[in-house]
Amino acid sequence: MLDRRKFLKLGGCLGVLPFAPSLVLGQKPQTFIKSGPVRNGKVVSAAHWGMLELTIKEGRIIKSEPLEKVTQMDNPLQHYTPDLAYHSRVKYPYVRKSYLENPDHPKPELRGKDPFVRVRYEEALKLIARELKKTREIKGANAIYGGSYGWKSTGNMQNARTALQRFLNLTGGFVGGLGDYSTGASQVIMPYVMGSIEVYEQQTSWENILQHSKCVVIWGADPLATLRIAYTATDQRGIAYFEKLKASKIKVVCIDPVYTDTAKFLNAQWVAPRPNSDVALMLGMASHLVACKKVDYKFLETYTTGFDRFLTYLQGKEDGVKKDVAWASQVCGIESSTIEKLAESFYDQPTMIMSGWAMQRAHHGEQPHWMLVTLCAMLGQIGSKGGGFGLSYHYSNGGVPTCKGGVISGLDVGSLGLWKNGKFQGLAKDHSDHNTEEWLRQNAGLSLPVARIADALLNPGQSIDHNGRKITYPDIDFLYWVGGNPLVHQQDTNKNVQAWRKPRTVVVHEIYWTPTAKMADIVMPATTSYERDDISMTGDYSNMHIVPMKQAILPVGESKDDYQIFCDLCKIYDPALYDIYSDHGKHAKDWIKQFYDNARKQTKSFGVAFATPMPSFEEFWAKNKPIVFEANAESMEWVRHADFIEDPILNALGTDSGLIEIYSQSIAKYNYEDCKPHPTWFEPIEWLGNATKQAPFHLITSHPKYRLHSQLCQTSLRHTYAIHDREPLLINTHDAQKLGIQHGDVVRVFNKRGEVLAGAHVSAHIRPGVVRLCEGSWYDPDAKGLCKSGCANVLTLDMSASKLSNANIAHTALVNIEKYKGPLPKISAFSPPKISHV
Repeated sequence: MLDRRKFLKLGGCLGVLPFAPSLVLGQKPQTFIKSGPVRNGKVVSAAHWGMLELTIKEGRIIKSEPLEKVTQMDNPLQHYTPDLAYHSRVKYPYVRKSYLENPDHPKPELRGKDPFVRVRYEEALKLIARELKKTREIKGANAIYGGSYGWKSTGNMQNARTALQRFLNLTGGFVGGLGDYSTGASQVIMPYVMGSIEVYEQQTSWENILQHSKCVVIWGADPLATLRIAYTATDQRGIAYFEKLKASKIKVVCIDPVYTDTAKFLNAQWVAPRPNSDVALMLGMASHLVACKKVDYKFLETYTTGFDRFLTYLQGKEDGVKKDVAWASQVCGIESSTIEKLAESFYDQPTMIMSGWAMQRAHHGEQPHWMLVTLCAMLGQIGSKGGGFGLSYHYSNGGVPTCKGGVISGLDVGSLGLWKNGKFQGLAKDHSDHNTEEWLRQNAGLSLPVARIADALLNPGQSIDHNGRKITYPDIDFLYWVGGNPLVHQQDTNKNVQAWRKPRTVVVHEIYWTPTAKMADIVMPATTSYERDDISMTGDYSNMHIVPMKQAILPVGESKDDYQIFCDLCKIYDPALYDIYSDHGKHAKDWIKQFYDNARKQTKSFGVAFATPMPSFEEFWAKNKPIVFEANAESMEWVRHADFIEDPILNALGTDSGLIEIYSQSIAKYNYEDCKPHPTWFEPIEWLGNATKQAPFHLITSHPKYRLHSQLCQTSLRHTYAIHDREPLLINTHDAQKLGIQHGDVVRVFNKRGEVLAGAHVSAHIRPGVVRLCEGSWYDPDAKGLCKSGCANVLTLDMSASKLSNANIAHTALVNIEKYKGPLPKISAFSPPKISHV
């Protein structure tokens, strides 16, 4: 299966047999509606939190509701579109005052402190073009970082990340990012172990689980919170399946330091290990399975390689430490009897282990999912009906059966432009001579692990190990960021702020006055999804709907689509680029029609099995309704890795051996001290095993229930969860009592990296010694650096999981807590920065 984050761009489709599409509600086509907002009426759109019906009155969005009702649970994220359209908006182009006065000496140390000056749109574009050219001429492509992130606005046409990379490629290349923050460790280790990244791939069908599983283990995940959103737009069926799981007789176990909403809803057995000790817990289970002779050795012999080397480590012959149940109990804080019972119950019945990603966002984060695969291989249930493991049931509705229908593609990142003496020479794909190859080698730019960006900005010329090779940090002098909020997402915010004051130029396209926008030199106002036409799909795995995203309102202020901004920027940068970037002058609506028509051709190629073909684009757009594709029995019965189990020779995995690699010869050759060639327990740099009086609590920074990372933070939805306008800190009842903290108090959370204010949420639903501050609250420092709103990354570590992945370790951190007794400072995160009229 393909990486789900790249899937839509490929224009392919998944599924075993064709299914018949139909139009929702089956209404007859209306007259074709041209581009442009409606004054009054209802408009269909989509967001990461689902398909929406927007009510427009006098040209303004006044109401937002779900287009369809799928589950018994309300998704509160779907009701705050009016706030997203109008709150905290960047309405005009702005330039930081010192930068505007002298771009060659812009005083970057004042970035985030200087006032902004409003400028004309054309003036801003000319400034970007001039300074980007200057950087390229002096320092080359490796001085330009093209920053973006996956969680840009929903929509295949207005893809901020692709739009930026298309422009930067055309103008001569750039430094890009490797991996992501969500699964940085797992997506690197899993190809060595399973031959694919696993984390963004379709899971064994939920229908299969409900029929065959006897036990479901939810390990380090809270699906009822995270399935409110999806990478494209949620089809909402994942939560519906969890409702079916609740109604079934399947036993559910939740392994998590927090008694999550999911655990409560499913009335699950709660097992609460110390954070970052999951590998030790699994090693204890593995040791017990060996001791009680409940290991499927036939499975190990047939489908895996290296178990004998792992067993040597497990039994202590490698390092002198037996990883038995007693040892595991001491490390993870779970009673030996519980570890033994869990291990035996997993072996004795069909057990599906659904793992979240939190356990791999930790120091040595490569190990937990590797060890999980090893444990499941010992159980012998991988590729079986009702058993095995899955790494994506909590994300984007993994396990919802895949439909076969037309798949909407999107813009591509284009070709690299060749330049000589500041003049455009054409595209690299049109040249094949030796000089072109040399130019590409020297100038095309490189890629850095995304979580290493602050480190790279601060340490140009430094070399790091990464996944078997060396990477040397370039001297980045121009940051161009579109579609992301890295001042909130990157770990160790104070270090990140320092890093962002290093380059000469920072350009940001942004909808809102985010902390990132306030740290820019040039800010271009971007439209929301509701101010432009677009198209999307729901169901990253199901491909269930094609959704029209019709412009609902006029752009706010002087905001423009990213595509339009880059088209206009191309005209100024070099007139020859516009024709290439826009594919001969295509408007957004032309692209949308092209993507739709291509999907329609796909469905026609499937033949007569489609009872109703997709209508023409004009019909589809005029109906203002999604197209829905239905699943069939074969996709409902699909089992991940079943083909490999059926024939491991013909259907070999993509690993070096073609088998599940419990021991990796490739990783052994790297000789990394922090990533051995088999699953290994490493003590984290900060955890409860080495806590001190100065930092006695382990901080976990979970995905928020009421946001998508930092999205929606500035809406009035905040009032439903914030405590004294601060991010809630979940703290155990006994811990709070010892500190004299009551529910609703404001507390100071701090360590050697920084300090934040948060609202105490006192509960028994978290393990003692552990606190939770969800990530994504907008960074809001006072004059001394205290974050008034409770941004979790002020407290997290910015260091690599290991030399293999260089992934972030946001769930590895120790903090201290005290009741805050001073006057409460006013939140300013959502207000615009100081604007100078000089």
